[in-house]
Amino acid sequence: MTAGILDPTISRSSTITTSDTRGTTIGTGTAPTGAPRVPELAGLRVGLLENTKRHAAEVLDAVGAALVEQHAEQPAGRRPIELVRLTKQNFAMPLEGELEERLVRDCDVVVIGVGDCGSCSAAAVADGIALEARGLPVAVVCTEAFDVTSRAMARLKGQSGFPYLLMPHPIANLTPDGIAERGRDLAARIGAHLTGAAA
Repeated sequence: MTAGILDPTISRSSTITTSDTRGTTIGTGTAPTGAPRVPELAGLRVGLLENTKRHAAEVLDAVGAALVEQHAEQPAGRRPIELVRLTKQNFAMPLEGELEERLVRDCDVVVIGVGDCGSCSAAAVADGIALEARGLPVAVVCTEAFDVTSRAMARLKGQSGFPYLLMPHPIANLTPDGIAERGRDLAARIGAHLTGAAA
């Protein structure tokens, strides 16, 4: 017996995956190619795309601050990291065209987060795949409770190996100190992910 998985981003997707009830992939369309990693973050415009979930903006702000601090010693002649903060108003839907174009135009790399529910984690992964297909390196951040949902969307998009970063769940009840701690931890992993360095 087979079951189709409905893709909420189907209007922008060229990939449809059909799975049986055990999750085994039966057929997959052509997968887009991921963007190449950057050699370093110093001097780059780092997009922070938050999805309006509780504490998502604060977590990404903490990530941005930690990235700036961790990459403060840039090579001679290079400017510091520039943070570009943007908001996706509907966390469960795919990126709107105008926002996607702004990300591609104004950012060199993007951090997307935080996927801490079923629909927002799936949408975050779909957005990451779409941006990577346009040549923009992306780090998608989801919470551990929604690993299955995130992976299901990656499979649906024909990118079963699409890498995203997991953090502990939940984030809605984090204290300011907890947010800062999560930000520092994530920043190191995000830096390694975007540059292709060992985590």
